[in-house]
Amino acid sequence: MPRRALENPLVLAVLGLLLESPMHPYQVFTELRARSASAINRGTLYDVVEALAAAEWIAPQGTERSGNRPERTVYALTDSGRDELVRRLDSRIREPKREFPEFLGAIAYVGALGPDGAAAALTERAQRLSERADADQERLTAVLESGVPRLHVIEAEYALHQTRAEIAWVESLVAEIRGGALTWPGKD
Repeated sequence: MPRRALENPLVLAVLGLLLESPMHPYQVFTELRARSASAINRGTLYDVVEALAAAEWIAPQGTERSGNRPERTVYALTDSGRDELVRRLDSRIREPKREFPEFLGAIAYVGALGPDGAAAALTERAQRLSERADADQERLTAVLESGVPRLHVIEAEYALHQTRAEIAWVESLVAEIRGGALTWPGKD
């Protein structure tokens, strides 16, 4: 398994879930989909699980079978896996890094849309973000009401706050464009 599989962002998620409880990869997949709005590729997840096992950060704990389903290997976090999880978490929480989402690259050139086009595009973005935030809030509420501890879904809460902050900024920018406070070069 390529070493780069251990650099996949899913590594933290898998190690974190296995810290909560041993489970088989399909349970990990199901849990990640329930807790996150992000698209997760099942094949990539299985590659990550394989790499984690090869690195001895997780280890098989047995197999289970449910009904006519195939036998599934249940994995648990090893001591070295827990150490690696703690090391990675500590580093990523302490050291903020500049991350460049696609929107950051696009907003840098919003002027190309002209004032009307920019206001229209940003208004639509704010609406779509609001819809997503509402859906994310419903999903988060449902997960918490199902008994999942808040600490286990704190990242969903953080993402929701980020989305709401972006909505506020985008709506403010639209108001500046429409009010004339943000001017375009060559426009009077």
